[in-house]
Amino acid sequence: MPKFLIQASYTPDGTKGLLREGASGRRAAVEQVVSGLGGRVEAMYFAFGADDLVMIVELPDSVSMAAAGLTVKASGALQTRATPLLTLGEIDEAARRQVSFRAPGA
Repeated sequence: MPKFLIQASYTPDGTKGLLREGASGRRAAVEQVVSGLGGRVEAMYFAFGADDLVMIVELPDSVSMAAAGLTVKASGALQTRATPLLTLGEIDEAARRQVSFRAPGA
C-alpha cells in the first residue's frame, strides 16, 4: 500500500481545537479519516518549527490521499503537504527503466 509523508501546520483556530481536544483526540480523528479510506496511520508526531505535525500514513492510492487532503484543507484548521514515499525497490525499478529525454538546448 502506498505511503505518504504528511506535514501540517495548525491555523490559530486549529490550535484552539488542539488545546481543547489534546493530542490523543487529534490522533483519534486522524485514525478515523485514514481508516475510513482503507488505510492506516504508521506514525504521528507533533513537532516544533515550520510543521506542527508530521505523519506517515498508508492509503490505498493517490486518490484517497487527495480526498483526505481536500477535506482537511477545506476545514481551515490546517495547512498540509503530502509527499508520496517510495521504497528502495521502487527506486531501483525506476532506475532500470529507459527514458528518452533531451535537455533544453541540447
